[in-house]
Amino acid sequence: MTIRLLLVDDHAVVRSGLRMLLEHETDIEIVGEAGTAHETLALVEQLQPDVVLMDIGLPDKSGIEATQEIKPRWPQVAVVALTIHEDEEYFFKMLQAGASGYVPKRAAPEELLTAVRSAAAGEIYLYPSLAKLLVKDYLTGNREASPAGTLDELTEREQEVLAYVAEGSSNPEIAEALTISPKTVARHRENIMHKLNLHSRAELVKYAIRKGIIQA
Repeated sequence: MTIRLLLVDDHAVVRSGLRMLLEHETDIEIVGEAGTAHETLALVEQLQPDVVLMDIGLPDKSGIEATQEIKPRWPQVAVVALTIHEDEEYFFKMLQAGASGYVPKRAAPEELLTAVRSAAAGEIYLYPSLAKLLVKDYLTGNREASPAGTLDELTEREQEVLAYVAEGSSNPEIAEALTISPKTVARHRENIMHKLNLHSRAELVKYAIRKGIIQA
């Protein structure tokens, strides 16, 4: 599958550098570029990319606000933040807006490529130092109430799938490990989210950490 990617950054030189980095990847096609939130929304509507690589610091609206507008209208479009901002405020707001990844601009190119591919596959990718913020925040219980559901509501198979998902495994990887079809994995994931009253991969990971299913 070719990942159709939209580049969003208000600096043309940054977009040019990203294009040089990404255009040699055989599974990634850059379908457009934008320098403002307004341009981004117009191009998302026109091009329907698989992934938007989103800068937070845009001149008209923030990348957070742009993401908040994209996700309800085009939920199938994944957003990955690529930004200079590494503090908690921007990080949590971008996740709450619906981003599937958060990568600082200082990250190695391999980190960015992993984030883009993970987002395109329906997974979430967080830069390691930022993922620690997520874990710390959830363990202290400051931001979200505990989900209504409990592990007792999950079947044994669903608990197995939950553990793999929380560790970052994709549907095909889980299917191979459990000797079931990817469609069955997808159905288990939907059931897990419904039973536990979770609404994102980030919430699922935090739940698994709190319950001791995976280690922080």
